Amino acid sequence: YSREYPEEFIETGVSAIDGMNTLVRGQKLPIFSSSGQPHSELAMQIARQASVPEEEEGDDEESSEFAVIFGAMGITQEEANEFMQDFERTGALERSVVFMNLADDPAVERTVTPRMVLTTAEYLAFEKDYHVLVILTDMTNYCEALREIGAAREEVPGRRGYPG
Repeated sequence: YSREYPEEFIETGVSAIDGMNTLVRGQKLPIFSSSGQPHSELAMQIARQASVPEEEEGDDEESSEFAVIFGAMGITQEEANEFMQDFERTGALERSVVFMNLADDPAVERTVTPRMVLTTAEYLAFEKDYHVLVILTDMTNYCEALREIGAAREEVPGRRGYPG
């Protein structure tokens, strides 16, 4: 099976992604890493460098704006500060919407964070005609929040303790 030619390219600035698994509008790109690997740095790099290349047809039409919607779940205050300082230092904050859920926030808020991120992305994409890149980190913390809520509700755990 062959992949369709990518039409609406989103450049991440990471050559392995741009060359081997070109990111296009509407696509999901999961990034998996093991413990201790620099997944936060990769997420920051993508948020900092991502762009939509300009149309080459020479149209006089105004191009769509580009926004990065960044959602962090269950991160430490140190990580949150690192993300915000990097976004401010590089100017990425000007085109970003940032949702931060810290590790000491309630688990219920952690489960709502992705919904708020995706609602914002849908609004900007469909109502304001933006090109949107959504970055969610750390899904492990999200899953642990689901497990914590399931245990508090005395639900029967599914495979490996996560709710069904």
